[in-house]
Order: sequence, then structure tokens, then C-alpha cells
Amino acid sequence: MAMPKSPHKGKQPSLAQLRAFAAVAEHLHFRDAAAALGMSQPALSGAVSALEEALGVQLLERTTRKVLLSPAGERLAVRAKAVLDAVGELMEEAEAARAPFTGVLRLGVIPTVAPYLLPTVLRLVHDRYPELDLQVHEEQTHSLLEGLAGGRLDLLLLAVPLGVPGLTELPLFDEDFVLVTPDDHPLGGRTGIPRDVLRELDLLLLDEGHCLRDQALDVCREAGRTDGAAVTTTAAGLATLVQLVAGGMGVTLLPRTAVTVETGRNPRLATGYFAHPAPSRRIALAMRTGAARAAEFAELAHALRGALAGLPVEVVRDGRA
Repeated sequence: MAMPKSPHKGKQPSLAQLRAFAAVAEHLHFRDAAAALGMSQPALSGAVSALEEALGVQLLERTTRKVLLSPAGERLAVRAKAVLDAVGELMEEAEAARAPFTGVLRLGVIPTVAPYLLPTVLRLVHDRYPELDLQVHEEQTHSLLEGLAGGRLDLLLLAVPLGVPGLTELPLFDEDFVLVTPDDHPLGGRTGIPRDVLRELDLLLLDEGHCLRDQALDVCREAGRTDGAAVTTTAAGLATLVQLVAGGMGVTLLPRTAVTVETGRNPRLATGYFAHPAPSRRIALAMRTGAARAAEFAELAHALRGALAGLPVEVVRDGRA
């Protein structure tokens, strides 16, 4: 028995129609969706109507005040986004295949890495990849991960492990934490400091949201501190944090790469170094698993490891500890 012929057979939706529908599904407002796409409202409305005709289903419920997705629209909005994402990946693949290390690379960096490692990164890119348009975005970890997942960012430079599915980490180096104290503190200038001193010290930390705060809390818990390393004073950045230490308000932990920059400007600061194995963190590049430019990013990680010579870190050779 022959199947009935669909009245819409042969009609195919265009990418422009899918983009229009996806924008309306996201904003639920024709004016906002049109502005996001840079097109007029009549053109947007026409594209969505043409898509409905091509598919043979009503996607939207239009009222005088707002736009709602129909049940079919809710289902197909997910499909439309998947199609558009796949097309975006296709274009990225084509761009990467044409010429690696050209075009735009949107790099996200956490604040406790950016000031200390970016000079090395920028010098490397300038010297080895002059055709690469590197755009740097300094944000906290949660914002960077959202940007990478949503396609706003291409590559991240941050502390790992992240424990996030769908990401591939390219380890670069490990660096110790250093104890920063006022210059008259009994631990200032000492080496071989046992971790358990952290149980009693007045520890100053960065504000909530900084991964370095979480790492410092983990170090304190490992040292046997049971009060969650509670503090009465926090700071938005490392520069402010070390000035609080210089003022006698407590001590703090700095990653080794930040010590010279942040303590060299104030003679009232001293540093102390922990006994081996010292508490540490690992810094890596992170990309979307299966990214079109995965080979390019792996090569960049390899080049960065080579460029780290001279920094007070332990390089992870070609991704192996």
C-alpha cells in the first residue's frame, strides 16, 4: 500500500529561516529577536512564517502582547539550534583546514593567571603566530566555562581539574603556593614550613567565585583546618590581598608565578616556602572536546610549555606529569 504523499515534500527550510525561528524561540519577542539578528521585524516575521509553511506546522502562538512557542515549536526549537550549531562547527572546521593559526582566537583567562602568564603567551603568539588575531577575555572560571560551552570563547587558560564533561584539558605546568606574611611575621623568610601551620593562621582569601579561593580552602582542609578557613576580610584581587597582608591583617597564599609581581612592590611583605611536597595547583588550556581546532590548540599548548622556561614552575612535558 502506497504511503500518502506529504503536501510539503520537497520544501526545505533555509538557514536564514532557522536562525530567525531560533532567535524568536530564545527571546520570545519579535523586536528583540530582530535586533539580535540585525534585521527588520517584518523580515523576521516573514522568515518564521515561511519556515512554518515549509514544515507544515505552527511554531508560534502570536498574541498582542507576547509570543509563545507552540508544543511543536518547543520541540523543533531544540532541533533548529542543533542544526545551527552543526553548521557553525562546519564553518570552523573549514576555517581551520584552510589555514591554522590565522583568524580570531578568543582566549579566556582567569584573573589569578592573566597578569603573570599573559606576557609569555602574547610574546609567543607575536613571534610564532603573527597571523593569529588573539583576543583575551579575563573572567572568573564559571563565566569562562559558560563562554566556552556557548561558543563565545574558543580556548581557556585556567586552573584544573575542572571536572566538566565535554571539555579536554591540555596541562601546561604545576606551581607551588607560597605563604605571604608581614615582614615581621615569624614565618616570613622561612623554608620547609609544614602545612599544619595553616590550622592556626589568620588567612586572607579572595572573594567568592575565584577558583584560587577554593584551592586555598582545599589546602587548609588538607592541613587539618576544620573551620573552613573562615576569614573576616576578603579581596577582589591579589594586589589588594597582599596590601592587606602588609597592613598586618593576616597572611595569604599566592601562586608562585604571582609572587614577584605582587610582593616586589612592598618591602613590608615577606614570603615563606612550604616543605616538600608543597601545596600546588595545575594550570592548563581547556577546549571543547572534539573542537575543530583541536590539533591547533594542542600545538599551541606544546609551544607554551617550551616558552615557560625560566618561570618558577614545573612544566608538564607534552601533557604528561
